[in-house]
Amino acid sequence: MAGIVIAFDFGLRRIGVAVGNGITRTASALAPLGARDGNPDWEAIRRLLKEWRPEQLLVGLPLNMDGTPSEMSARAERFARRLEGRFGLRCALMDERLSSFEARGLIADAQADASTDSVAACLVLESWLGRKDPQPG
Repeated sequence: MAGIVIAFDFGLRRIGVAVGNGITRTASALAPLGARDGNPDWEAIRRLLKEWRPEQLLVGLPLNMDGTPSEMSARAERFARRLEGRFGLRCALMDERLSSFEARGLIADAQADASTDSVAACLVLESWLGRKDPQPG
């Protein structure tokens, strides 16, 4: 996969955001977006997409540790469908188990003032980009 990919770490109050490059297979955390009970600021997302012009979107899928769906995974799937429908871009889902835990560890190690949500989105995106052949949604 070549081109720009934007990843989202869905949350009820904040949605982490990262942007990645399919050629270099690297990603960077961006500022998180606010949300109200999981409803994002769609205008902020539109501006983000206009700025970065991604070819693909990615949403982290928060599964239970045993791989079964959770209430949050159903909400994340709905968010992905809404992104795809509103903006006409393919939206893939990627298992994000432990990404927030790993993000908190990275932030603590670096003593950085970064958003756990966006660092988690970055980790999910880097994992997805690192697959041999990332498949679209």
